[in-house]
Amino acid sequence: MARYTGPKTKIARKFGEPIYGPDKNYERKNYPPGQHGMMKKRKKTSEYGIQLKEKQKVKYTYGILERQFHNLFKKASSMKGRKGENLLLLLESRLDNIVFRMGIAPSRPAARQLVTHRHITVDGKVCNIPSALVRPGAIVAVRERSKNLEVIQENISRSVSKYPWIEWDAASVSGKFLNFPDRTEIPETINEQLIVELYSK
Repeated sequence: MARYTGPKTKIARKFGEPIYGPDKNYERKNYPPGQHGMMKKRKKTSEYGIQLKEKQKVKYTYGILERQFHNLFKKASSMKGRKGENLLLLLESRLDNIVFRMGIAPSRPAARQLVTHRHITVDGKVCNIPSALVRPGAIVAVRERSKNLEVIQENISRSVSKYPWIEWDAASVSGKFLNFPDRTEIPETINEQLIVELYSK
């Protein structure tokens, strides 16, 4: 099964928020897609429907498939602490997400492409697995021979490091994943408790 590559505004409208970032088309038309999109706002959704929608929103936001998501939830459940928060911490520690957070890529799909094309290293070794979980203390960097690529240079020149759990070094085009972020530091509007309740059924 391939990842979703269709219109992003359509998905943003489905969930009622710009999950892929600023979107002028969404701002103009922010109700669900389809002929009866406006009417869907008035339709009451079941408890299960709300929980399922939240899970789907997270999957689209981080760009992962059902099996990967299920495996991450199982891993989060075996960790100490709250399952929902653990799930978000694992999602944040994915290599493609860290590359995106560092500003090396403008979006998670773009970050995934950089990783699969072998432009990214973790602790000095090339890693082409976007779903690889990065441990705190690891150094994520652009491969030496890829540093002069125009697309990477453009992204870095526009980016500003704004996440306290990442230490960015512009000179070496690398960043250190200092620690897992606090739940309050993750900017996405996600109600992880709904996902826990869904899997508890």
